[in-house]
Amino acid sequence: MKIIFTYLLLLMLTFLCQQLVAQEDEALAFKIQQLEGKKEVITVNEREALKKEVESINNRLNNEELSLEEADSLKKKVAEKRAKNIENKLAIIDNSIELLKRNGTTDLNLEVSNVEIAIGGKDEGGDVLFGVKYNSGNQKKIVYDKRTYSDPVVAIGLNNAVIDGQSLDDSPYKIGGSRFFELGWMWRTRVFKNSNALRFHYGASIQFNGLKPIDNQYFVMEDGQVQLQVFDTDLKKSKLRMDNLVLPINFEFGPSKFSSSDEKIRYDIHNQFRIGFGGYAGVNLSTRQKIKYDVDGETVKEKLKRSYNTSNFIYGLSAYIGFDSVQLYAKYDLNPIFKDAAVDQRNVSLGLRFDLD
Repeated sequence: MKIIFTYLLLLMLTFLCQQLVAQEDEALAFKIQQLEGKKEVITVNEREALKKEVESINNRLNNEELSLEEADSLKKKVAEKRAKNIENKLAIIDNSIELLKRNGTTDLNLEVSNVEIAIGGKDEGGDVLFGVKYNSGNQKKIVYDKRTYSDPVVAIGLNNAVIDGQSLDDSPYKIGGSRFFELGWMWRTRVFKNSNALRFHYGASIQFNGLKPIDNQYFVMEDGQVQLQVFDTDLKKSKLRMDNLVLPINFEFGPSKFSSSDEKIRYDIHNQFRIGFGGYAGVNLSTRQKIKYDVDGETVKEKLKRSYNTSNFIYGLSAYIGFDSVQLYAKYDLNPIFKDAAVDQRNVSLGLRFDLD
């Protein structure tokens, strides 16, 4: 079991490295594309501003406020100014692109969209500008999606016990009849700001682990230890159920769909592969045994609620792998089911888990 978990961990770490590189490149390409698009905007805005300035000079010429020579001189000056503005602003963007290419997303938050250079003119927002305005309050900033989301989780499947020195084939519990059910509320937090390849998946769950003995047996306490004994009549049902409250935490890996606009960036994990590896710790809330049998033609049902010397502190390993909201799920208790037992037994579960997001 430990070898399997170690192999899965190495597999996930390799997958994480690949996803980090891919999403880093994707974010970098998006930022560079944004900056390249601003070049055209700058050119159009400066040419539009030049057009308005020339129209103003022509109006003054028509009103005989300027001579022809003065008008030509002013037109030449504003044309030179606008050409220089375009040159300087494009140089800022080109330098920013080079900086991003060299340093990657370390400089992802560098913004140059609102650079205005003028003396007494108006900027894109209509404000009168004297000098240089750079990264003003009017600039729209990229807003990333929430780092943390939450959703309910349900899991169901087969349950059994790993017994020291014994294989599952020789288990004293029914392979198909012993089951588990888990219900919890989980949070998913993106670890890195500019990548969604690694997430923390954590929360709280209630686990119901059931064991059904074979060969008409049931659980009894004898000399401080729990043992299986054959019941003195035919049992219709024999089941031990342990209810646990645990706090799971997993490292979750997987790709996501990257979408963006000028205002938002989104990482969507719907319809994507995901894999998780981690553990859980908690407490045993209650343990009870149910047996059902017939006496003189009447069905007798007994519910025996006692500790059965089960462990109070629960801790173990968990892993899941799947697509979208459905995953194959496994968990393994590292604590023994029964304290002070001659042979340790540890609960193991395999089933399906559903993220109800």
